[in-house]
Amino acid sequence: MKRKRKKYTQEFKEEAVKLITEQGYKITEAARNLGVDGNMLGRWKREIEGGGDDVSGLQGGTAMQAELNRLRKENKRLKMEREILKKAAVFFAKETS
Repeated sequence: MKRKRKKYTQEFKEEAVKLITEQGYKITEAARNLGVDGNMLGRWKREIEGGGDDVSGLQGGTAMQAELNRLRKENKRLKMEREILKKAAVFFAKETS
């Protein structure tokens, strides 16, 4: 008896990859939590990050990927700093009143 192949939406795939890239989950951990195969999740990650079958410009792709990773880390740090500043502003506003 053949199993039916599950089809996942592009949005689901992107959110699954965000668990790995932005929230720091390991591929195996994220795959287990989502109920998908780890190899499939790894393939989705490569496809979304542009590491698909395009072999041309391999060096440019790795440099671009490194820059993208650096910018993601910086973005995450800046968001955290912004949240801290928001909380500090609320704290000091309450203290003065």
